[in-house]
Amino acid sequence: MKFSFNSIFLFFLVFSFQLSSCAQEQKKSTTKEVAIPEKPKTIKTGADRTDQYLPLLKNKNIAIVANQTSVLQVLQRAEVSPNIMGSKQVTHHLVDYLHNYEEINVQKVFAPEHGFRGKADAGEAIADGKDVKTGVSIISLYGKNKKPSPEQLKGIDVVLFDIQDVGARFYTYISTLHYVMEACAEANIPVILLDRPNPNGHYIDGPVLEPEHTSFVGMHPVPVVYGMTIGEYGQMINGEQWLANDLKCNLTIIPLENYTHQSTYSLPIKPSPNLPNDVSINLYPSLCFFEGTNVSAGRGTDKQFQVYGSPFLEKTGFSFTPQPNEGAKHPKYKGELCFGEDLSTSKRLANLDLSWLLKAYQQSPKKDFFNSFFIKLAGTKKLQQQIEEGLSEEEIKASWQQGLENFKKIREQYLLYE
Repeated sequence: MKFSFNSIFLFFLVFSFQLSSCAQEQKKSTTKEVAIPEKPKTIKTGADRTDQYLPLLKNKNIAIVANQTSVLQVLQRAEVSPNIMGSKQVTHHLVDYLHNYEEINVQKVFAPEHGFRGKADAGEAIADGKDVKTGVSIISLYGKNKKPSPEQLKGIDVVLFDIQDVGARFYTYISTLHYVMEACAEANIPVILLDRPNPNGHYIDGPVLEPEHTSFVGMHPVPVVYGMTIGEYGQMINGEQWLANDLKCNLTIIPLENYTHQSTYSLPIKPSPNLPNDVSINLYPSLCFFEGTNVSAGRGTDKQFQVYGSPFLEKTGFSFTPQPNEGAKHPKYKGELCFGEDLSTSKRLANLDLSWLLKAYQQSPKKDFFNSFFIKLAGTKKLQQQIEEGLSEEEIKASWQQGLENFKKIREQYLLYE
């Protein structure tokens, strides 16, 4: 059989087209579509959701439990560039914002530990006074008066609670919440709680507090790190009947938007003088145990709760000398050279880390290491005993597990977020 040049050329043309088509089909079949991840939605705090709570405050005499973290962002008409008006997010303090509403009567402010502006030392007594900007009376809920009195609540229709928590049992804002709820339950006054994210809400860890060690740095049978927002925690206080005489508070939660317990949240304002940044807040549940020992957790430095040390620890390449500063007028080892570790570049923890506490104990004079505050922080005598007996971190943590499992079942009932 003979083939002409034209027929041969046509054959190769068709064959090449088929090869090209097959290659294209094969490429299509092996190419996977890559989904472009959605940009995470901005977390909206309870305070930001003004449409949810302003109607509840209209024509009411209110008291606000607040400090420097009680801020909100609202979209309002404002100058966005010279001579051009538009809309932008504007930050206000909650007290200032509500005080400007004619139909809302802000009667007084209750301030927690560290005061209304968050400047006072831990444990420092705060005097009552007046807010310079608004003229509203400020009543301290720290020191002798931790619970609003009937006289202080007289004439109040609603109490609004808005304070940023950090998710550790010994951080006293949840104790203030307890006493506010209790006082309002006794006076038949409703409480509206504006929820805020928990920067340590991504894990649960530590020994569960034993009732005989109840104090203002530990009022409830929960672990050191409990993995709940302050709104969820308020629901648990109510639901578990932890208020005196089995009282129940009329509690309304204004929930967060776009939040889960795994959300990372960088606090825009430091919640207290010695928690200046995200690292210190994350390390705080682990390093706060040093407050009950002869080791400094960095108060009197610019790396509070990011370093630890004492004059008695082994001389390493790292040292610091505590000096008085905001939030630490009389720091431990003032003016003395302390040796220890700088943890300010640590990765984000998702558990309590006891390794630094155990290492410091091994290097320190044993008889003077612990003080009476340690048991209050731990919520149990067992942790100190376990350290003194030489148990490893793994052995200590194993002893917590049953209590943690029991707590998780209780916690589950009060969660508002995944």
